[in-house]
Amino acid sequence: MPETNSQLGAAPEKAGRRKEVVGEVVSSRMQKTIVVQVVRKKAHPFYRRVVSKAKKFYAHDEKNEAHVGDVVRLEETRPLSKLKRWRLKEVVRRTALLPETTAAEVG
Repeated sequence: MPETNSQLGAAPEKAGRRKEVVGEVVSSRMQKTIVVQVVRKKAHPFYRRVVSKAKKFYAHDEKNEAHVGDVVRLEETRPLSKLKRWRLKEVVRRTALLPETTAAEVG
């Protein structure tokens, strides 16, 4: 019988660690869903110029606590819908701007 790490007495590896990304909220108009843009900067392998790539992620926001302009941390999760594969973990930094309100909400 082959021996595994747990039988050898070695510490078990952290299996199934979830990915995390940090980005800026670009849309929070949907209920319990936010769209977060993550910008990754990487040096070009040959030219050595910094190239930035942006990607948008749909994330589940249970309490609707994130607004446009906030910097948030997302955690990978099981598929929640056709596009949502991420969950809001925390709001890293709130925006100084307040979300827009319509005249119907004010009066």
